[in-house]
Amino acid sequence: MLKQSLQQKLLQKLSPQQIQVIKLLELPTLQLEERIKKELEENPVLEEGEKVEEFQESAQTEDTNDRDTDKEEFTLEDYMNDEDIPSYKLSAQNYSKDDKHEEIPFSGGTTFHELLISQLGLRILEPEKAALTEYLIGNIDEDGYLRRDIDSIVDDLAFSTGIETSFEELVELLRVIQDFDPAGVGARDLQECLLLQISRKGKHNPDVKLAHLILKKHFDEFTKKHYDKIQKRVGANDEDFKCAIDEILKLNPKPGGAFNNPMVKASPTIIPDFILEEEDGDLRLSLNARNVPELHVSRTYSEMIQDYAGNKKNQSKEQKDAVMFVKQKLDSAKWFIDAIKQRQNTLLVTMNAIIEFQREYFMEGDERKLKPMILKDIADITGLDISTISRVSNSKYIQTHFGIFSLKYFFSEGLQTDTGEEVSTREIKKILQECVDNEDKKKPLTDDKLAAILKEKSYKIARRTVAKYREQLNIPVARLRKEL
Repeated sequence: MLKQSLQQKLLQKLSPQQIQVIKLLELPTLQLEERIKKELEENPVLEEGEKVEEFQESAQTEDTNDRDTDKEEFTLEDYMNDEDIPSYKLSAQNYSKDDKHEEIPFSGGTTFHELLISQLGLRILEPEKAALTEYLIGNIDEDGYLRRDIDSIVDDLAFSTGIETSFEELVELLRVIQDFDPAGVGARDLQECLLLQISRKGKHNPDVKLAHLILKKHFDEFTKKHYDKIQKRVGANDEDFKCAIDEILKLNPKPGGAFNNPMVKASPTIIPDFILEEEDGDLRLSLNARNVPELHVSRTYSEMIQDYAGNKKNQSKEQKDAVMFVKQKLDSAKWFIDAIKQRQNTLLVTMNAIIEFQREYFMEGDERKLKPMILKDIADITGLDISTISRVSNSKYIQTHFGIFSLKYFFSEGLQTDTGEEVSTREIKKILQECVDNEDKKKPLTDDKLAAILKEKSYKIARRTVAKYREQLNIPVARLRKEL
């Protein structure tokens, strides 16, 4: 049985303008510049720069006849012919799946693999062996390692190219590659990589000879820094053993990583969204000048709408379509300008709330002055939603008189001391970092000792919590921090 019924639902739906504001709010300065540039290219009504002032009355009187002549000469057909945007693209969400604007990397130099192949050209090899060697080079990763199993490469050559070879032949050709620069290239694991590098230094040097012995016979103990065991087994005195370890530490574990690959993009430059200045004990916040673009609607298109609005009766279908197109672009430009202004206001309100909450920290720049602060604290102060605060703090940076910081840096959880005072976890991490920096590297502090030090400072923290904070600071365990 089919039944018909009426039902009321309360739903929240975002308008296109609200969605545009949300998307702009997430963008950092660099991406905002690209977004504005894209909007300027797509919308001819939108212009950048200071708004042109109205003509003075004297200039208007002198040019009245000229403007009337221009109106008579201007036709909408000319404007429409110059427009290269197809009509089907004027509707929202009506873009083809084929309209992709992919970034094509530009190579301005020699890649790591091209460097190896160029060295292969200097070797006298039979054409078949040269082809196999080039295939091996293609399997070497950017770090300089051949991580694929040679037996698998033999099978690939047989099935994909029909070339039959053997494990022994490929190993022989791999030795040729391992003689290339940089030293250590073509290794199958870290031990082989370091042995290839230490072998080029010559075994006549006693320090190099001992280093070679350590890497070949006691590599597992070396990676775990069991220096006492290794020293006893090799029978070396303290001075010779230290020199041998120093020789090993000079080696490069990623020989290919040192090569500058032009195909790999450089890390993006951080441009702060906010600038905070301290003057005479007062803090002054401002948006980055690049974050406040001057946008306005073109007066030419506004006047076009006014002119043709007064002559609706004599308009053709093409003229009406053109007027509708210009009106759509005018509305889009106004919405975009309003969205930019709303973004700026939201950024300033949020950042001012963060500064007031952490005022003591921003005055001195002392990390220990940071208070525990979560997104809800700032949302309560500003009256904004937590999701809005999250979007503002995401990928945004502030330039202060003591450095540039991500907004996420100022948010942290809190812990209570023995006296009941609430402190930020950032302060505890700062103390941990200082303890590790000032420790005796011959006898580094264990997690239990670090927990005891914090307890002496009234921070009651368990050992597992200390281990968690240490890992967040990328500090290895005590055994791996030990030095000779």
